[in-house]
Amino acid sequence: MRQFVGHDSFGLEPMIKQRRSIRRYLAAPVRQNVLDRLLAAATCAPSAHNRQPWRFAIIEERPWKERLATAMGQRLRQDRGADGDDPQAIQRDADRSYARITAAPLVVLVCLDTSDMDHYPDERRRGAEYLMAVQSTAMAVQNLLLAAQGEGLGACIMCAPLFCRDTVADALGLPTGWEPQTMVTLGAAADPGKERPRFPLDKIVWKPPSPDGL
Repeated sequence: MRQFVGHDSFGLEPMIKQRRSIRRYLAAPVRQNVLDRLLAAATCAPSAHNRQPWRFAIIEERPWKERLATAMGQRLRQDRGADGDDPQAIQRDADRSYARITAAPLVVLVCLDTSDMDHYPDERRRGAEYLMAVQSTAMAVQNLLLAAQGEGLGACIMCAPLFCRDTVADALGLPTGWEPQTMVTLGAAADPGKERPRFPLDKIVWKPPSPDGL
């Protein structure tokens, strides 16, 4: 495990180091005041131009979870079937996804709304602006995950909505302009999760050479 250096007066170090992706939950619901704190923490993330492009759809009732999971499963079977994948493998993945969505006490669908972002006439700058909005939303998700850890809850992201954004939007009847990005399942953890290995810093960090001679 990597070591942090310096004084951590806010307890952030243990939250970062102990966070795990939790996929199995106890049945206890997430209290509204806890959810409010999680969402407030998510909205403290930085965002491009401070436009705050994140949006959150809260899915608590089982019929809505089932509707969403069923629609996503149908789309998965359709797409993977067109690829020629093994039907049994497809069904296993669809069943696993259905179970993860419907068994979680709470599902937060994190969406992107670019209506307040800057608009440009050329594709290059439009693409950069869109990517900035996506990155901003991802930072809100990280805040949400760490806040859940701080509340003693388990959480896990599911990026499957990116493969079927129209399906997700239609299944839930999302507001116009809300583009699904990722789902966060939340609840009291039924197991501690697994620690995953991380690359050493010398594999992922680069510095330019000495500026002598520039």
